[in-house]
Amino acid sequence: MKRSLIVRLLPLLCAHLLTDGLAWAAPTLILHHGKVVTVDAKFSIAEAIAITDGKITAVGTDAEILPLKDDKTEVVDLGGKMLMPGLMDSHVHPTEAALLEFDHTIPDMESIQDVLDYTTARAKVTPEDRWIAMSQIFITRLKEQRYPTRAELDQAAPHHAVVFATGPDQMLNTKALQECGITRDFKITDGGPGFVEFDPNTGEPTGLLRGLDRLVKIKGALKRPNEQQTYDRVLALFHDYNSVGLTTICDRAATDAIIARFAKMKEKGDLTLRVRCSHVFSTLGVWHSIEPVIDKIIQDPLCKGDDMLRIIGTKVFLDGGMLTGSAYMSEPWGVSKIYGITDPNYRGTLYIKHDNLVRMVEKVTAAGLQFTAHSVGSGAVHELLDAYEEVNKTHPVRETRACITHSNFMSEEDVKRAVRLGVVEDIQPIWLYLDSRTLLKQFGQERTRWFQPLHSIFEAGGIAGGGSDHMQKVGSFRAVNPYNPFLGMWIATTRSAKWMDTPTHPEEALTREQAIQFYTINNAKILFLEKVTGSLEPGKAADMILLDRDLLTCPLPDMPQTQVLKTWLAGRVVYAKN
Repeated sequence: MKRSLIVRLLPLLCAHLLTDGLAWAAPTLILHHGKVVTVDAKFSIAEAIAITDGKITAVGTDAEILPLKDDKTEVVDLGGKMLMPGLMDSHVHPTEAALLEFDHTIPDMESIQDVLDYTTARAKVTPEDRWIAMSQIFITRLKEQRYPTRAELDQAAPHHAVVFATGPDQMLNTKALQECGITRDFKITDGGPGFVEFDPNTGEPTGLLRGLDRLVKIKGALKRPNEQQTYDRVLALFHDYNSVGLTTICDRAATDAIIARFAKMKEKGDLTLRVRCSHVFSTLGVWHSIEPVIDKIIQDPLCKGDDMLRIIGTKVFLDGGMLTGSAYMSEPWGVSKIYGITDPNYRGTLYIKHDNLVRMVEKVTAAGLQFTAHSVGSGAVHELLDAYEEVNKTHPVRETRACITHSNFMSEEDVKRAVRLGVVEDIQPIWLYLDSRTLLKQFGQERTRWFQPLHSIFEAGGIAGGGSDHMQKVGSFRAVNPYNPFLGMWIATTRSAKWMDTPTHPEEALTREQAIQFYTINNAKILFLEKVTGSLEPGKAADMILLDRDLLTCPLPDMPQTQVLKTWLAGRVVYAKN
């Protein structure tokens, strides 16, 4: 046995001897004759890997690893194919996605006419006392690049309340406005954020509501899933995640009910991937009403959970959305027909006052938990970093993996400030691919220079992890935000965008190696799993995937079509392609 392999095996041998009094045990599984991309600190490439009881015990050449077997070891020839760590999605909403089409299948909508046709079709089968509701149909992805108007929705369904919801903003038809009590004299009385858009000529509400979804009480579909149906649909989605190589996810807006369901899956042995949760909580109201909610989260035993299920921290919403016209920007949005913006000084919506934000960050990070906030606009990112910097004077936020969720629009200064504070970013490349066309039209090249600045973050020594914000529909390409990680890698390495001939600021592209790190070891660090998984190294769990092509050498246009042949979680096969 070569000295290099002995050195790599020594920690495990010592661990066996010291803790169990056992001698070295032969591997239960050896995979050899492959291209083993370890994603270790040196991004080493090996030929073979040995696994014992779900953990990696050795990585090296075929000549080093094969002699470790005995007559009980399963030996698999990889045929030269690429083996790499299981992938991680740092931002999903699996329950919402799995249940969206429980009532009926929702077609793709790429134009205003598609929206109106769907509305008319639903009006024919929906009782008049029920609403027709559409959610997360982003105007940036419609050919017309605008909201459907109140009048258009009235014409499509004159006898129904209709809501076209896109992120935190919504377009309502006349009947929906009436049911919500929104008239030309409407005033917000609950002290919360948001506002109603009024026609400057008539003084009537246009139908567009910014950040007021709490006031829209939708009377939804009659057909609703029971708990077992919900359980089964979420579990089926987890299996679909496995089929595209995912072995870890983070639910970035988990509630008590959602977390309890995950706990039941774990107890029954049904989980086929590792689940991390950011527990969401409402930020409406005064501090003394918010603090007890945070205290309850902190006291949840799952905050000290294990490698399979854990609440890693909390999630709040700091600003609106860039796809809807309400992300909080450092500079005004500018008058816009796309987003229905008439105020030249409008910068977007900020949902949390600075003092309360600092209190929240202080409370959560003092408990050793990760604080993250939906922060899309450059102004929101700056506000969150201000809060982290203020709390950092009391105690370091670095060890809590303080996070910025989305972090789409940044500045060069804030890229560096995040690195200095040890703040990590949870970023979704799909926004760049599906929405750059409209964002460039609205903001131009100069203001999009620091849109998803992945290369700059990596070069500065920062930690950014890849996710999808999967929230609607099942299917890795079919979903409203596709969750296929190979598509995400391709976007991150090419900066390509739909409906565009040229890349969006290609100077911010990642290398292939960095794109792999983006979905493996970087996410492991963000999700407190880097000692468990994220790379193929001795002592770590055997979370692995086998691919049909080499991501490091295949033609870039082919990367999104990568097929997973097999997925292992802790050495157990959780997916095998037929």
